Amino acid sequence: MSPQVRHLIGAVAGSAALPLVYYLTEAGARALRAAYAAFRPAPAGLGYLTAVAAIVALLAAWSWLSPLAALVCGLPLTATAALFALDLDVALDLAGRLPSFAVPTGQPEPTGQLVGAVAGEPPGALAGVTGLYAVIGVLLVLSALLPRRRRSILGG
Repeated sequence: MSPQVRHLIGAVAGSAALPLVYYLTEAGARALRAAYAAFRPAPAGLGYLTAVAAIVALLAAWSWLSPLAALVCGLPLTATAALFALDLDVALDLAGRLPSFAVPTGQPEPTGQLVGAVAGEPPGALAGVTGLYAVIGVLLVLSALLPRRRRSILGG
């Protein structure tokens, strides 16, 4: 396979993984916070964050073929973490424009609206999510920037 094709596949894989990692991280953090507030275990939060870890591991392992997969996913996450850490107002405004999912808590009305539906909180509003984005993004970027012989634990 030519290097151009590998890089193209890597860029597409990183682009496809970015929304998955972003929204799974958000869902995991919300599930952990809800469980913490209710004083109960959080298997859903663990599941979401385990899925994030699996995606990150795949992208990092892929970087021995093409570092673009890890860079295309890692750089926006690192930038998102920096934005949330440095200017929360701009970050929340930007995050509020992203699709967010409502949690249905009631029965449908004749208009189709759910009674008592709770709008999703702005992405990144949790303090710990900024740290998660920073850790995930920096790990992906570092996995792509390491020398080729050190990129993969699978390499010899």
